[in-house]
Amino acid sequence: MEGTLGRMKNGLLVATVEDVATLEVESPDALAYVTQTTLSVDDTRSIIEALKAKFPTIKGPDIYDICYATQNRQNAVRELVQRAGLLLIVGSQKSSNSNRMRDIGDEYDVPAYLIDDATGLNPAWFDGVDVVGLSAGASAPEHLVQGVITAISALRETKVELLDGITERTRFKLPEEVLSPVYKKHG
Repeated sequence: MEGTLGRMKNGLLVATVEDVATLEVESPDALAYVTQTTLSVDDTRSIIEALKAKFPTIKGPDIYDICYATQNRQNAVRELVQRAGLLLIVGSQKSSNSNRMRDIGDEYDVPAYLIDDATGLNPAWFDGVDVVGLSAGASAPEHLVQGVITAISALRETKVELLDGITERTRFKLPEEVLSPVYKKHG
């Protein structure tokens, strides 16, 4: 979000409902909001509701424009933690998306760890655990996830079971000004 703020003349960062309560603006009828793309609908809902309550004319994106992939991953982790005794999320410590998925483990009282890759595993985490839930942040490469599976398999007998999830088929249309003439003919 700091990158977005750096490109705006009059942007304000609102990270919590409490921030909305103390927010003062010169032109309350000329406001708009955007959300960080790595936050899910669940993560932003209360803040958006607070903004709309305080500034009834505020404009924002359609709720369906908020990052569907993040919401889908969080929904899948919510399902996963109901089966697992341990939750592992492969992703960067700096990723809000990955951290939020790890937080879901806490919400469900399931031990949860955010790891960069297989080197972050601690064998003690697996003591007394029958089912390990594994997911990854949106930008975590698949080879890192496979590396974690391989490392777990070296520690204990492992059977991998994939959960059904939502098949994401959303396609984003590129703006006309960035399309090449070849693509415009065939796209």
